[in-house]
Amino acid sequence: MTAVEDGATGLLFHELSHPWGHGTPSMPGDDDIILFRSVKHAQHGVMAHRIRMVMHSGTHLNAPIHLVQRGAGVGDLPLDAVFGNGVILAIPKARWELVEPQDLEAADPGVQTGDRVVIVTGWHEKYSDSLEYFGESPGLSKQAAEWLVEKGVKLVAIDTPQVDHPLATSLGPHRGGPLMNRLAGHYERETGRNPKRDHPEWNIAHRTLLEAGIPTVENVGGNVAELVGQRACLHAAPWRWLEGDACVIRFVAITDPTGSARIEPGATA
Repeated sequence: MTAVEDGATGLLFHELSHPWGHGTPSMPGDDDIILFRSVKHAQHGVMAHRIRMVMHSGTHLNAPIHLVQRGAGVGDLPLDAVFGNGVILAIPKARWELVEPQDLEAADPGVQTGDRVVIVTGWHEKYSDSLEYFGESPGLSKQAAEWLVEKGVKLVAIDTPQVDHPLATSLGPHRGGPLMNRLAGHYERETGRNPKRDHPEWNIAHRTLLEAGIPTVENVGGNVAELVGQRACLHAAPWRWLEGDACVIRFVAITDPTGSARIEPGATA
């Protein structure tokens, strides 16, 4: 298993993030990351970067304010929402499929109240600047999002570029879309179905979660496939940016050799 072991405790640290930087795939309609060295070693003996970007790039966390007016920003989120025990679920999905409540109910181990939930569809393996990754990915149904809300989870993460099916977002014929001009026609030709009829509500699964105060993580990657079907302690803490709608994060899972995913308090004086 690809993990880093802490020598003192035996805890294992697992990478759940995609690499971030120049060339990171950006959501269609968003500008690419602009990143350059404003101060260089050869010139000053030190290096500093300037960055211009949309925070919804790479592995990132979304706060309620992203889709909910006057909702909490990333810096307002309670720390126990973005750090604590959870579960990594294997729910393989093909292009344009939906994660449904029955998928969540059948997943092993089961989702517990208060969990942070990572849904692994297999699409982290397709992460790229491509029509396939952004336009053909699966997503959560409205009913699946409602199931997670009713279960009382604290965070939902997924290895796709968006929580919703792409035809339920502005990538398709919703709001300011289509941001992917070919997508609706491509879907109709390939499936014989009407995208507006199949996905009539805009960002419905994502809004359902954020309206319930549940932050989300998109573009989960790294070594997540090694942890499917396991429980772990998950760390998804963003910047303390009170008005922030989203934030790029280093997403990490922590396990221990016993499988209990507990972090002991350590010795006391």
